[in-house]
Amino acid sequence: MFGLMGIHFGMTSIFSKNGENIPCTIVKIYPCYIVQIKNLEKDGYSSIQLGMINKKKKHTTKALQGHFKKAGITPKKQLMEFRGKILNSSKEEIKMGDLIDINIFSEGELVDVKGKTKGKGFQGVVKRHGFSGVGESSHGQHNRLRSPGSVGAGSDPSRVFKGKKMGGRMGGCYMTVKNLILLKIDLDNNVLLLKGSVPGNKNSYLIIKKKNGVRNIRY
Repeated sequence: MFGLMGIHFGMTSIFSKNGENIPCTIVKIYPCYIVQIKNLEKDGYSSIQLGMINKKKKHTTKALQGHFKKAGITPKKQLMEFRGKILNSSKEEIKMGDLIDINIFSEGELVDVKGKTKGKGFQGVVKRHGFSGVGESSHGQHNRLRSPGSVGAGSDPSRVFKGKKMGGRMGGCYMTVKNLILLKIDLDNNVLLLKGSVPGNKNSYLIIKKKNGVRNIRY
């Protein structure tokens, strides 16, 4: 599996051939350069590391400066690793410093999109896990409508089991949405239009991964 990194630009909608209004996400794709190539003999697995968006040298540590210098490219802001043996469009082996652009995608194929979800802070069980609450506020109950209810027995086991669904921190974690249809590719502006929504807010980093094989899907 291979792909590119991009930035969540926002949402819009387009009309299909049948006149259906399809909501879609705009993803801005920046040229990615191969910073490092890992192999099975030396690193224990095969993968490549991509870098995106130029970064000033004075804001880069000495260690990372040497890391980018080895690849023969300028420092990059964002790095991401893709596992697996990667071939370029001509089915040849790639090398460090090569440019990977939007041309690896094709319209109609399915992609997986990974991003960091919006942070919601501390939330209760109704919002976090979809609980319905205790119920009606009758028979003397008050302030219990959004309560989790009983969480464990008193005598045995006299404790709350680990992993029980309770209130806590919600969001702010990485999530992958699978099998999104790539509706349009704008080569002039390096923009992808994906059917549906993706994790994260605007201007957040996204990872768009290709699926094994191209599936032409009509919409």
